[in-house]
Amino acid sequence: MIAAAAYAFIFEKKVAGVHDHTTGQDLQIAAEVRGGRLQGQDGDRSAKFGGTLPELHDAGDDAFVSLEIDGNTARGYDRGSSGHYTLTAESQVLQLYDHAEQAWFAYTIQSI
Repeated sequence: MIAAAAYAFIFEKKVAGVHDHTTGQDLQIAAEVRGGRLQGQDGDRSAKFGGTLPELHDAGDDAFVSLEIDGNTARGYDRGSSGHYTLTAESQVLQLYDHAEQAWFAYTIQSI
């Protein structure tokens, strides 16, 4: 969800899917920004997510995620997992560092 949201805000494009390189799975996640407001759907979890920066709501976990964008980088705090993260976006590939897990995750975004 965070990768899709960050991509939609940074590149101002619709997200049609996300490939998770860690699990090797294609995730059914869609997102778009209209008028500064994010609307998203996670089909794998049957959950909506969205909001305006810096606070997004994940209805699947009923938790808020902060997201601050600075150019092609982002950072924030996931209240659902109680962890900070940083993210770098280059073209359609996003690298996310989860500080709580002390691990990197990579995602490729399918955009429209």
